[in-house]
Amino acid sequence: MIIKQFIAGQLENNMYLVMDERTKKAVLIDASALIPEITSTIKELGADVEYILLTHGHFDHIMGLNSLKQALGAEAVICKDDLVISDNINEFTRLFGFPDSTPPVYEKYIKDGDIIHVGDMEIQVIHTPGHTEGGVCYLIEDKLFSGDTLFRQSVGRTDLFGGSFEKLSDSIKNKLFKLDENITVFPGHGPATTIAYEKKYNEII
Repeated sequence: MIIKQFIAGQLENNMYLVMDERTKKAVLIDASALIPEITSTIKELGADVEYILLTHGHFDHIMGLNSLKQALGAEAVICKDDLVISDNINEFTRLFGFPDSTPPVYEKYIKDGDIIHVGDMEIQVIHTPGHTEGGVCYLIEDKLFSGDTLFRQSVGRTDLFGGSFEKLSDSIKNKLFKLDENITVFPGHGPATTIAYEKKYNEII
């Protein structure tokens, strides 16, 4: 498995290209913006991106989805519980002073426990409501892509529509913290961490 990280947008969002090395089949996790580094890396690796997997529907994670879908020929995947946020993307862009965007269209919907097969990779969907109602994490082998659920020594905000600190805390303590402690966590913003590190040092939850 090959992982390439890209940082894009004014909020410095992380996007991740994850490719199965044998088959070259790949996914892109989150879709902040279509930046040249993504297309050049995909070309360099010879990657075939089958899906764009969204961790949640907040505007800063989906603003580039329409252009990325067109450029990569990939299907967009999200939890249905976040459609209300995605469909009303401009309520959030205006709140944060960003230009309006066209709400994206999704080809596939996922739920807790689903397994997405891409090449030789098995991508496990873990529903982690709290930052948003439809927030999910993606577990691929010993790598967890946590979106805005869990950060290094922090967690996602819960003061926006669909947020709940109680649900977020439950998602982290009773789902993520029960995973193998050696799992590396790749968040939607900021540096990578591990489950073990967050169980020891994350004081917010």
